[in-house]
Amino acid sequence: MKEHNIKVLLAEDDENLGSLLREYLIAKGLKTDLFVNGELALEGFKRDKYNICILDVMMPKMDGFTLAGEIKKINNNVPFIFLTAKSLKDDIIEGFSIGADDYMTKPFSMEELLFRIKAILRRSNNSNVSESNNEFSIGRYDFDAQKQILVLDDKVQKLTTKESELLKLLCNNMNNILERNFALKTIWQEDSYFNARSMDVYITKLRKYLKEDESIQILNIHGKGYKLIV
Repeated sequence: MKEHNIKVLLAEDDENLGSLLREYLIAKGLKTDLFVNGELALEGFKRDKYNICILDVMMPKMDGFTLAGEIKKINNNVPFIFLTAKSLKDDIIEGFSIGADDYMTKPFSMEELLFRIKAILRRSNNSNVSESNNEFSIGRYDFDAQKQILVLDDKVQKLTTKESELLKLLCNNMNNILERNFALKTIWQEDSYFNARSMDVYITKLRKYLKEDESIQILNIHGKGYKLIV
């Protein structure tokens, strides 16, 4: 999806922060509408179509969690990011239990917010076309995610469930960045230090399985995630 086709609903009751975010996103080519409370944001969502919603948690008239629930009744597929001044674990868990795609604690980098918006929309677009697809061509390899096998010529490598899930995410984002936190939350349900180290081990195993084709690389993208390049 091209940036100029992206339309963002931004619900933020801090008008200074909201205006700065809106101006920044517009400058980056994203059409952005700002609403200063949850009720106005819900009315705006009913009137127009949006590709992604960015919702402040603590807002007057309707908080971000309630707003997200109402939005999902209208369109269960629209992705959204929560913005909050809190970093309490219970709030984060509640956000993800509602179906949040990401969660950012203030203060945050606007550049990072833009990166996360693009990453979420890329995943959303990929899942729309390939969610039901379990068969992939990776260079000279054939990968069947459902059967959990990786085939090269007459050699069959059986994969564990986590190896298969991780390779499928990489395939769905082939030649694009697979965001580290997204992979951890999708497969391990939590982006803890120990789960992150575990994922590094699985990446090393996948590199070993794919080493027979030199055109294939799984790159570490520092501070962001991984990229499967074919």
